[in-house]
Amino acid sequence: MARPLISRKRDIAYLVFFIIHLPVMFIVDLTPLYPSSVKPAFMLAIREFYITTYRDQFFVAPPTWFNVYMWMEALYHVPLSVWAIGALIRDDPKLPLHLLLFATQTGLTTLTCIADYLSWPSFSLDEKLKLGGLYVPYLFLAVFMGVDMYARLDKVVSRAAGVQAASGKKGL
Repeated sequence: MARPLISRKRDIAYLVFFIIHLPVMFIVDLTPLYPSSVKPAFMLAIREFYITTYRDQFFVAPPTWFNVYMWMEALYHVPLSVWAIGALIRDDPKLPLHLLLFATQTGLTTLTCIADYLSWPSFSLDEKLKLGGLYVPYLFLAVFMGVDMYARLDKVVSRAAGVQAASGKKGL
């Protein structure tokens, strides 16, 4: 039976994240994938502000692997985020499985970015800390979500195993 969203505080936080994440992907992250003829000026201005403010080299001269991450975001994060918004509202039983996969993928790709920018010799410690203010919370959320979803799945599997074990004992 679905629990009301208001009683699921972590799910409310995840819902807010996905509601924010979706437009950010389209307006900032995925801009390089759009044909030049369809890029609105406001998107270019936001991206330029981001580049000027943070000097994030992933957005200036992305390495090949970062382009792969961008495509993963377009092909996996976008549809998953759209689905997750509805799934969180309706308390979909498949939510823990999907969000565990999302959290794992997001955590690994974000950690890769953090490890890479920490090695940029042309960046000062202050500039790296400034970038960390954007990337580290994203990593934290992915780790938190992953642990939460793992715990939820563990309860489901344990309950199912307990039912099977209990029914198996009765048959002996």
